[in-house]
Amino acid sequence: MSERLKVLRDYFPTAIYTGRSLLFISEETRVELTEQPREGFGGQPDEGVIRVRLSLRTAEGSYESFHYEDFEIASLADLAGEIEKFVQHAVGKNLREPE
Repeated sequence: MSERLKVLRDYFPTAIYTGRSLLFISEETRVELTEQPREGFGGQPDEGVIRVRLSLRTAEGSYESFHYEDFEIASLADLAGEIEKFVQHAVGKNLREPE
């Protein structure tokens, strides 16, 4: 697990770590956080971006992705806060509190 995902897992206590992502699941929504690598100058790996993928449950019971956003904020405290606001506005739920 990347260092950034570890910190985000601590910030969002309801998250489930799947081995490659942090996952939040409810009856209606699924939110997945992954770290996407990117190359810096000279072809060297740079600190990746955190991708937040939002999915809604369909009438058939599966989850269908409807939007994702990449976050490139260096400060982990600011990153976690902006992710939390983004998800709250998109799906109307607080990721830090259990349902």
